[in-house]
Amino acid sequence: MKVLTGIMGAAMMLAGASAYADQAGSIVLGAGWYRLSPQEKGEPLRITSPSAIAGEVPNTGSSVGNANTLGLTVEYFITNQVAVEAVFGIPPRYHLQGAKALEPVGELGSAKQYSPSVLLRYHFGEPSQRLRPFVGLGISRVWYGNVTLTDRFQGVLSSRYTGGATTAGRTEADIDSKFVPVFNIGAGYKITDRWGVGVSMSYLPLRTTINLKTTLPTGAVIASETKTRLNPIVTVVGVTYSF
Repeated sequence: MKVLTGIMGAAMMLAGASAYADQAGSIVLGAGWYRLSPQEKGEPLRITSPSAIAGEVPNTGSSVGNANTLGLTVEYFITNQVAVEAVFGIPPRYHLQGAKALEPVGELGSAKQYSPSVLLRYHFGEPSQRLRPFVGLGISRVWYGNVTLTDRFQGVLSSRYTGGATTAGRTEADIDSKFVPVFNIGAGYKITDRWGVGVSMSYLPLRTTINLKTTLPTGAVIASETKTRLNPIVTVVGVTYSF
């Protein structure tokens, strides 16, 4: 009888602990693998100044490869269903590859993307359930650092702008920063009262501009740009710990 009472008491304690997992007031920390897959559509390179040669550079293009990184999250449950989540992590590096006439150049350059986000999430079901799907909507501030161009691409630009006279021109680049919405869907599964796993997918409708400034050996400066729609889909697989 004492054994049965003890088992029932332990079961009630576990049930009570489960009921308190991921409910109003809970804080959930997460870490995981982030796969960023740009649904990229780039426009041709366009010279913007000097006005005498301004215009589209025909048959030019580029593409952006996938990137992987480690991401971290902090989520606070306002109610049993509604939570606020902050997302940050190690900035992934995107690599830009030449396309069309620029395809033989190979890699044109690379940049690190910083995109911390804040989301409002709605978790379906009750705190006592192990599996809880969710949907989320938020905003991300996207900017870029460590933007570099390959020597080969800089030489190609210099040659293009000087009619083949020299490849010694140097080009600097920067990428516009943006605020973009984040659309999120996923599910979390509790392994224990504290530990869990989660999967999610987010979509960011991101359009930005890459700005180039080429300085020729004569001192002349040529400005150009290319607009691109990255529109990345971010897939996340991670672990969580609840307080």
